[in-house]
Amino acid sequence: MRILLTGRNGQVGWELERALPALGDVTATDRTGLNLENTDDLRRVVREVRPDLIVNAAAYTAVDKAESERERAMQVNAVAPGLLAEEAKQLGGLLVHYSTDYVFEGEKRTPYTEDDAPNPISHYARTKLEGERAIAATGCRHLILRTSWVYGPRAANFYQIILRKAAAGEPMLMVDDQTSVPTPSVFVAEYTLALLRKKTTGLLHLVPSGEATRYEFARAVVQGCGSRSTIEAARSESFPSPARRPRYSAMSNRAAAQILGAPLLHWRDALARLN
Repeated sequence: MRILLTGRNGQVGWELERALPALGDVTATDRTGLNLENTDDLRRVVREVRPDLIVNAAAYTAVDKAESERERAMQVNAVAPGLLAEEAKQLGGLLVHYSTDYVFEGEKRTPYTEDDAPNPISHYARTKLEGERAIAATGCRHLILRTSWVYGPRAANFYQIILRKAAAGEPMLMVDDQTSVPTPSVFVAEYTLALLRKKTTGLLHLVPSGEATRYEFARAVVQGCGSRSTIEAARSESFPSPARRPRYSAMSNRAAAQILGAPLLHWRDALARLN
């Protein structure tokens, strides 16, 4: 199987580049090799590789910056995935694409399922939803995986900030009114492969089991590394930002668990594997 991976230097892309060779020959690209902002470049690379499987781990992820870089965010998160889907359809291949819990507005208080209607409240979230729709509209074979609060040992992320402060013994102020599911990048890669081996298609929520506030997650990280840092709970209003975040965007992974025949790892257990 020929596999084309985009976003090799991202958190998820880095893990996928190490996992995907179990399925076939991987051509892994970064922004210099495949620029999702350049339509001609995108089509050229896909047609040169002629992949059976395209895994799109590239994305515009700067949630706040997207409010001012609207066209760029839409190009990378919506237009480019639609073009990748068109190319996949022409080749008779499968496209794997990653989306986000932020497509939901956050008014529920029970985990969102794949049947819940999206209602994004930020431009970033709207671009991710448009990407989902652009892929589906082409009619190509696809697997769209929504995930949330992705973190890991690479890149600047919430987890890394907490670790750095914990190592220095610094006190922290963390919001306790935003709830979702912390998801390690290695978890995303491993379960993506598991779902591909099951020949899964469609739309699925791919997150660990359970849910947490950012405050609860921070406490678990600090406890796991044995730090003496203290953490104080705060409200979102203490951290004003250009983009709105959903207060509750935890997603149910029941559908993925049914396909795989076993419960997915709990977020605390997934975190313990990294600590």
